[in-house]
Amino acid sequence: VHLDMVEVMVLDEADRMLDMGFIPQVRQIIRQTPMKGERQTLLFSATFTEDVMNLAKQWTTEPAIVEIEPENVASDTVEQHVYAVAGSDKYKLLYNLITQNDWIRVMVFANRKDEVRRIEERLTRDGISAVQMSGDVPQHKRIRALEGFREGKIRVMVATDVAGRGIHVEAISHVINFTLPETPDDYVHRIGRTGRAGSSGTSISFAGEDDAYALPAIEALLGRKIACEMPPDELLKPVPRKH
Repeated sequence: VHLDMVEVMVLDEADRMLDMGFIPQVRQIIRQTPMKGERQTLLFSATFTEDVMNLAKQWTTEPAIVEIEPENVASDTVEQHVYAVAGSDKYKLLYNLITQNDWIRVMVFANRKDEVRRIEERLTRDGISAVQMSGDVPQHKRIRALEGFREGKIRVMVATDVAGRGIHVEAISHVINFTLPETPDDYVHRIGRTGRAGSSGTSISFAGEDDAYALPAIEALLGRKIACEMPPDELLKPVPRKH
């Protein structure tokens, strides 16, 4: 279908589209519009990586660049905690936090797709309804998973940074960083999934021997220290075996 239009808008998280394989579809739409010198093109994204800027150069002619700096790096409505925990104890801590507090809408972030898959599989096996959200999950399954999470049928969504960035779901009470992100900006995006629209939220980060190195850069971006706590023994109890 030919789109007879003079304005093209590419909206929200172009880097996420790159990672999830949506760019061919976007290119197909662009090809149906007038040449770039005969249309107005606007590109909006929370982040502009080098790949996204290369796309912008392909689709625009001498563009004006407008950058808006947020007043606060992280929302004041999000209470932030860090637990110092061994990598081998992270899953026990996650399981006990969710079950002992009876949390019903939680987002868990991990850095790798295989890690996301393993966490989701273990939670499901241990009786906690969970779904995964990563670039490996087909689009129709992502939509179904998001609907289930939004409706409260699923308690936990486990996601990578790229897959989780465009998720806007009301009443996410807690964000858990199972692994700390390598890029400080990703930490801000993660905890921004909770405490939205003036409501309060809580983020809890697990700092283990393999990822605690990322904490100083995150604190430098935030402009303040985050108190690092040892989890109480009650939160490190063994996960009950399912019969």
